[in-house]
Parts: sequence; structure tokens; C-alpha cells
Amino acid sequence: MPNKLHPVENGLSSEHDSLQGTLKKRSQLLQTLRAFFYARSVTEVDTPILSRAGVPDVHLHSLFTDVRVPGESERQRFYLHTSPEYPMKRLLCMGSGDIFYLGKVFRDGDLSPRHQVEFTMLEWYRLGFSMFDLIDEVVELIQSVLTVGLPVERLSYQQAFRQYAGIENIARASSQQCIECLQSHGVPEIVGVDADDKALWEQLVLTEVIESQLGKEAVTVLYHYPARDAALAQISAEDPMVAERFEVFVNGMELANGYHELADAKAYRQRFSESLSQRRDLDLPEVPLDERLLETLEKNPLPDCSGVALGVDRLFALQQGYSDIQQGIGFGLKES
Repeated sequence: MPNKLHPVENGLSSEHDSLQGTLKKRSQLLQTLRAFFYARSVTEVDTPILSRAGVPDVHLHSLFTDVRVPGESERQRFYLHTSPEYPMKRLLCMGSGDIFYLGKVFRDGDLSPRHQVEFTMLEWYRLGFSMFDLIDEVVELIQSVLTVGLPVERLSYQQAFRQYAGIENIARASSQQCIECLQSHGVPEIVGVDADDKALWEQLVLTEVIESQLGKEAVTVLYHYPARDAALAQISAEDPMVAERFEVFVNGMELANGYHELADAKAYRQRFSESLSQRRDLDLPEVPLDERLLETLEKNPLPDCSGVALGVDRLFALQQGYSDIQQGIGFGLKES
């Protein structure tokens, strides 16, 4: 499909007009996003793109570069951030107050109509906000951008499996029930997965059956993920089986991922260590932990807050009706 920034069939003049129009619309979106936070007295911050630390999450793959640092005999390895999360949390610990970041991040290996290796992220943190407070703000932001009056659907993880996969209680369901669900929804046979790996079969039902049905003519919020998928979210005080984590979908596409943020420094180190162990089991590259973040958390605990990251290129594609996020950016990876 041709990039709408670079149509060729109508000649140079049409290409010029289309390019200008798309760039102006994207600029207007960035202005709208900044205005949303300025009106709420949320401070914009500019965090480093390079870090000596990587991200241990097994689902994220960092790009890196070796830098000639004065005073060092050998080049030093630095990782390009997959998110501004770690330095933003250091700022929060140091008393920054409510903050947001709007800029580029990098994730290796992602290239599809919904992914680019280099993309634009909006990430923000709100002090004193519960997960549900932040969900309300995320929905308000999305609705203000899409301006089509989409209704809002709020579902717990458990409810989503019941409503969209026909599994009454996913916490008690077996691997076989998940396999049968995939088969009944016409998902091609999946090989190489242990028949008893319930967590993985459950994840496959979520991604292959449920997510594509979320956000059809609505903004769908999926919340209370299993505690094992907490990442850096707090575990619910009311139910230790679930995490205070949520994701937001429109037209089957994930737009945002947020948490009631984990605050305990020891818990951070434990979860990072668990992720490193998983990386070793999967033969993924070892990455250095962000010791600066861990030290900051120990000295100045993270204030009670909730935070979320939102994909701006995806939001712009939804706003403009693009089928590929590359249609709304100047140059994708293959055009760089």
C-alpha cells in the first residue's frame, strides 16, 4: 500500500499537497497532546535516549551503540531507550511532580503496519492517581483526539475471556480449554508449545482471539491482568491474583499500557532479576540493570502514582483512518 505521505499517481503537485496536509495534521496532533497536559499543569520533561542500562523485559529488545567516552580506554556500550520510564521514575523520586514525555523511542525487531523500530511515544505519570483515575484520563485524551464520540467499554481480564473467548473462568481453565478455544475460532494450529503450558496458551487466546475483537466502534479498557503479568505494576490489595495494570484498545489495536506503579525498591530488583532469569532461559542477550534507578528508589521512594505509555503513531493512524502507521510519519525505517 502506498505511503500517503508519498503518493505518486497524481504527480508532483498532488504529492506536495498531500505531504503538507499530513505533516500539518500530525503537527496539530502533537499540539493537542501537549495542550492537554499543559492545561492540567503537567510538566513536559526531556529524558536521555541513551543509557548504560538495558530493559530486562523478555518482550522488549533494545538497540545499542558503542560510544567513545573521553577518559575511557575502550568504547562504552549504551542502549537506546525502549521507553523513558526509568529516568522519568528517577525524576518522580526526586520531586518532579506530574510529568509527561513526548518523543522518540526504539524497539528492535518490530516492523509491521502497527510497528516501527523508531516510533513516537507519549508517557505520563500522575501523583495520587489510582489506576481507575488514570484510565479515565487516558480515555478522555483519546476521545478528544478521535472526536467521534466513541463509547467506552471497561472489562476486567476475567470478563474479557468470558465475553470474547467463551471461557467462564480463565484463572481455573485448563490448557486444553485454551487449545479448544483457539481451534473453535479458526486459529491455525500452533506448534512448538508445551501442551501443559497454561500461561502461554492463555496468552495465545488473548492475542489471537480476544484482542482483535476489542475496541470495535469503542474505546475498550482491559484491566486487572494476572499478577504474573504485572511487569512493574502493583499487585491489587483486594485480590493478590491480579495486578493493577490496564491496556486500552481501539479497532483491535492496543493504544496504551498503564499501571498503578510499583513503589518498593526491593520488589523492583526482584522483578528485574526474574526477567533476567527468563532471558537466560530463552537464550536472550544479557543486559545490565538500571542501578541508578534502583539506588534512587532506595534513597527516595517513588511517590504513589499511576503511569501510562501511549503510541502516538497508532493514535494518529486511527484519527486519520490509515491502515499502516507509516502513512502518518515522514519516513519509515526502510525509507530512512
